[in-house]
Amino acid sequence: MIKYFYSNVILKYPILIICLILFSMIFFVQNAKKLEIDASSETLLLQNDTDLKFSRLMNKRYYSPNILIITYKSKNELLSKESLEIIKNISNDLKKIKNVKSITSILNVPLLTSTSSSLKDLVDDIKTLENSNINKNLVKEEFLTSPLYKNNLVSSDFKTTAIVINLNEDKKYFELLNKRNELKDKTSLNKVEVKKLKELELAFKEYRKELRIKEHNTIIEVRKIIKKYSSKAELFLGGVNMIADDIITFVKNDLYIYGSSLVLILIFVLYYIFRQIRWVLIPLFICFISVLVTTGVLGFFGWEVTVISSNFIALQLIITISIVLHLIVRYEELKSLYTKSSQKNLVLNTILSKIKPSFFAIITTIAGFSSLVLADIQPIINLGLMMSVGILLSLIISFTLFPTILVNLPINRKKFKEKPKSTFPNLCANIVENDKKRIYIFSVLILIISSFGISQLIVENSFISYFKKNTEIYKGMIVIDKNLGGTTPLDIIVTFNDHIENNLSKQYEIDEDSFDEEFEEDENDEKYWFTKEKMDKIIKVHNYLSSLKEIGSVQSFATILEIGKSLNKNVDLDNFKLALLYDKIPAQYKNLIINPYISIENNQVRFSTRIIDSNPNLRRNDLIKKIYKDIKEILPKDKIRLSNLMILYNNMLQSLFSSQIKTLLFVLILLFIMFLLLFRSIKLALISIIVNLLPITLVFAFMGLAAIPLDIMTITIAAISIGIGVDDTIHYIHRYKEEYKKDKSSVNAMRRSHNSIGYAMIYTSLVIILGFSILVLSNLIPTIYFGLLTVLVMISILFSALFLLPKLLINFNIMIK
Repeated sequence: MIKYFYSNVILKYPILIICLILFSMIFFVQNAKKLEIDASSETLLLQNDTDLKFSRLMNKRYYSPNILIITYKSKNELLSKESLEIIKNISNDLKKIKNVKSITSILNVPLLTSTSSSLKDLVDDIKTLENSNINKNLVKEEFLTSPLYKNNLVSSDFKTTAIVINLNEDKKYFELLNKRNELKDKTSLNKVEVKKLKELELAFKEYRKELRIKEHNTIIEVRKIIKKYSSKAELFLGGVNMIADDIITFVKNDLYIYGSSLVLILIFVLYYIFRQIRWVLIPLFICFISVLVTTGVLGFFGWEVTVISSNFIALQLIITISIVLHLIVRYEELKSLYTKSSQKNLVLNTILSKIKPSFFAIITTIAGFSSLVLADIQPIINLGLMMSVGILLSLIISFTLFPTILVNLPINRKKFKEKPKSTFPNLCANIVENDKKRIYIFSVLILIISSFGISQLIVENSFISYFKKNTEIYKGMIVIDKNLGGTTPLDIIVTFNDHIENNLSKQYEIDEDSFDEEFEEDENDEKYWFTKEKMDKIIKVHNYLSSLKEIGSVQSFATILEIGKSLNKNVDLDNFKLALLYDKIPAQYKNLIINPYISIENNQVRFSTRIIDSNPNLRRNDLIKKIYKDIKEILPKDKIRLSNLMILYNNMLQSLFSSQIKTLLFVLILLFIMFLLLFRSIKLALISIIVNLLPITLVFAFMGLAAIPLDIMTITIAAISIGIGVDDTIHYIHRYKEEYKKDKSSVNAMRRSHNSIGYAMIYTSLVIILGFSILVLSNLIPTIYFGLLTVLVMISILFSALFLLPKLLINFNIMIK
């Protein structure tokens, strides 16, 4: 059937086939343009995470503006005339940017304790550095001691401050986001809801694209302003939007660097190996078509490139070239054996001899990638699906274009360069033949070392460590992390178990004597929420969180209670004063110091903290468990829940171990079944699994011993490496089977296999190793680790296939049918 198809269709009408493929490129080019990059925080989160739904709810409930942060380190005293003038000028320039709503800095934050105002004066006329002439020493003292500002707006050494850029809130974006999330969070959808969700997804993506362009332009303008003042102060930009924008830039650069660098490497390697222009141009053309078609398919189905899948072009090129290399080597072998054969027969026999092992090799590679769908992280799932589709397309395109192009070319009678006896495959064959126990002893030692190394494997990783130290993301984040209260947000949400309606005036003791003169009584029922019991609880939790060395900034309603106490002659504010203060304070300051921390309607308070992410002793999961346990002891009757990015990121990290086990078990079971179907031998299937499993244990052991954490990138190594590396096993055993039939000698079959398919294995491994090594050029540390670790595992797989595999085949004297 296959022979008939190639003889009477592919090789009979090659020009027509090539023209059809080229004409179809128009469709794929159009769809390739639709491929987008997503660097949002959602790409680091688990799907169907209940904490994610809760975090979204809290983000809607509590005031949390969209911000960018400029860290400002002055060359002069922070409150000097020169420094304040620079901050003022920077702020004024920033206000001119279209997307900027307001600027918060040391110039305009409310000064509450450095003035001698009464509470009434404070509410009526809040002082700032900008609108008042206040004693600078008192202002400095307030910034360094106030729970609102210390290690938050200013550093403890009073050399660094934050200029907060409050961006305009885009109501349409959040409206689309919330509607989409509401439908996505439903356990089941009817047909109408499914259609509505698709429409919302499309509308959300389209509007997000517009918004990203606007945000990108905003960041460009902000950076121009930073550059303008860079000679006068040390300035770095931070913020979620900036990080997402820079990651998109990194991913785009990585895609370009991977693609262009790999093409140059392929040109060099292909010409060095074959010394024929055709064996450079044909593989590159097939790779180009494969990548373009795959990109078009991904764009058509709306898949998005993330940090995790940013290397898909490199993977696609590597897998495609490995297919073509096996075809080229086999063609050259047949050409040297059958010197009288026509080009059509040579091409046909090349395809027929390689289609079965190549098909099974690609299917196993797909199995490796498809195992990633078992992960709970959507970008990892998408990578598995993207590469599964791409690999299948590579197989089809390679086995279509290679014969149709080659059959139209004359036979190049130039012999493939002679193989000297001292070649690496010959050396490997000699060792396998003459070795008695060293290969097995070495393999067992690797297994023992691997067992220890794997036990040291950790999932602890900081987001800061994702970036190179010379990137602006890292520089900005490290300043914020060490000097301005930490980076990773962690919220503690406390819902009180009492009821507002029970807190009536009998239980609501109000000392109005001193406050009556300053305010008229307000009969708003909200005042009944501010009970002494609640305030005591808030203070206890706040003080506990502040005592933890892993936490930098802690902000809550207790901050206001502490400041209010200092303004009230060191006497705690009674309930009535708190209620009126809540009611009378101007909206701009209420959004800054009150609304982010209490929800009277829900009888709930929020403690906003930031974790010092660069702390090398930080153990996220242990810290989260400790905080929950300790607060539960402080508030045994109230509902406690932890939220925000720290929880979501930790959930993702904790899922990596289970995801790794699931994907590895899945791919091993699937591969075992495939080996059984292909080789029809349990022994061969087990040998094939062992040969591929040993290098994987080695790479995980190396990670454990080198303290390289398991993260969203390195979790994919096992599945990808087994998927790609198992090709060597399949091609070798397939050739060993053919060679064994000639004289029924295992040793001779091994030697002939080494000196035939061994070269193709080395060539493909060389391309893969060089291809993955270019990932060290990335600005993303996980991508660099991924590249280096994949290089290590591919070298290990090649050695395993050239030493351990043939040794097992010979010693177990497996007669392959």
